[in-house]
This record gives sequence, C-alpha cells and structure tokens, in this order.
Amino acid sequence: VTLHLNPISSVHIHQKPLVFLLNSPLPLVWKLKTERLAPGIRRVFFVSLGSVVQFEKGNFSLSAEMEEKFFPEKNEHLLQWAQKEYGAVTSFTELKISRNIYIKVGE
Repeated sequence: VTLHLNPISSVHIHQKPLVFLLNSPLPLVWKLKTERLAPGIRRVFFVSLGSVVQFEKGNFSLSAEMEEKFFPEKNEHLLQWAQKEYGAVTSFTELKISRNIYIKVGE
C-alpha cells in the first residue's frame, strides 16, 4: 500500500512532528511518498506486527522512524488506545481494500 503524505493547501511546507498508526490484519509493506514535508522533523510510523515501512531515499528517511507494535484488534479499542497514548487523534481512516492512501497533514 502506498501512503501519500502532503500538507494541506494552506501550508507550504509542513514542519511539525507526526505520528502514524498503520494497522492491518495481515502484514503489509507501506511505501511512503511525500511532498513538501520539511526534512529533519521527527515522524514516527507504528506498524502492526510483520509490517514494514519503505521510506523514500533522501532527507525524510533520516528523521523518520518505524516501530512494530501490537495494536488492539477492534477499531474502537485502537482509537481509545491512541487517544490515551497520545492525548489526541486528528484523523482516523478505515479502508477495506486500497493500494493508495492520500493524507493531507497540517493544522
């Protein structure tokens, strides 16, 4: 699955840390495609067990981290866990089948 990350239209370059929880019942390879995200900013990708993130070559991969994590099985429990762990959830998306996911990041 390719994850496309771009800033919202009102933000020229996104310059804040990001945390993503990428959960799947089956192990996946998450391919990351980014545009206009500032280099050197911490971005963390937690993936379900057996999954990996393939970062694009270049500056982005130097400040991005990937960690395998055991997530709660049901989406309601995952959302509650994320809120407890991080204090807020700004976006939650569930897809049954997809090859491309487009996410706008920003305020």
